[in-house]
Amino acid sequence: MLTGHGDDAYRYEREIIADFSTNVWHGGAPAGLKAYLFENIDRVERYPQVLSENLTLKIGNHYELPASNVLVCNGTTESIYLIAQLFSDSKTTIITPSFSEYEDACQIFNHELTYLPWQQALVMPQLRSDVVFICNPNNPTGSYFPDLQFWIKRSPGCIFVIDEAFIDFTMGIESAIDLVKKYRNVIILRSLTKTYSIPGLRLGYLLANDEIVAQLTAIKQPWTVNVMAQAAGEFIFDNLNVLQLPISAMSNAKEDFVRQLKENDALAIQDSATHFFLCKTLVRNAAQLKDFLIQHHGILIRDAGNFRGLTRQHFRLATLTPEKNQLLIDALKAWNKLHY
Repeated sequence: MLTGHGDDAYRYEREIIADFSTNVWHGGAPAGLKAYLFENIDRVERYPQVLSENLTLKIGNHYELPASNVLVCNGTTESIYLIAQLFSDSKTTIITPSFSEYEDACQIFNHELTYLPWQQALVMPQLRSDVVFICNPNNPTGSYFPDLQFWIKRSPGCIFVIDEAFIDFTMGIESAIDLVKKYRNVIILRSLTKTYSIPGLRLGYLLANDEIVAQLTAIKQPWTVNVMAQAAGEFIFDNLNVLQLPISAMSNAKEDFVRQLKENDALAIQDSATHFFLCKTLVRNAAQLKDFLIQHHGILIRDAGNFRGLTRQHFRLATLTPEKNQLLIDALKAWNKLHY
């Protein structure tokens, strides 16, 4: 899906003063990162490392994994398409609702798709699929599986692709990365663009056993990660101990935001363990609400009607600053008065 994602402010002439449509951390890039990139600008005069070898080593060392278990990619999206290509023609299950690129990538590579709703997946049924895609915590709902090990062990013939792009935004679960050391049927996807506010650089990585990583490397295009993205990743892993999100404050801000939104009778709010969450407008639909907010208030939300399993009334919000949150609260009250 080339369009229909969040952060699409470029499509509108109206200035956007508050963007709730993206679940990237709103606090901006880490202190020192931009200066570091400027200091390394001369690197653009040379080709990038073909496989981001320096960053690969840093990631492996951080997780106490050999470099052969790491593959750096052009954002999580490249990882998804590589996996879909490697396992082409497979029987694949996608836990829904979730990120559309799992389905799009699998359709390109002729997967036989089935869809397992989140609530049914929570009982961890026996899988007869070759591959399963799980976003944990999930986008767009913010829900999570507290422990996937039982399911992985129960279905040894199925490759579990666990997308942890938003794991830094919740205190509810621990990463499944250690399971890569125990099981051969686990692939972990991680994103650096969400936590560190660098979506324009496109940077992520996957962790899996050496055989899977070697097979993915064999079909990967060279130089997909540019030198500035590689430099950003190196800076991040050199400074991880001081680059932690203020998760407690973020959680408190989200809870206060949600509490105020729930006072609006024209909205239904879904519980979430992350800084983003699903809402439902009880009048008209999310596309009309999105247009109203853009045109009259310069506010952008994520119309979630194109997520499989959701309705035209669903939209997703991310928590911003208290001041911007208040702008949306007031704008939604205006929507309420207009239509409810």
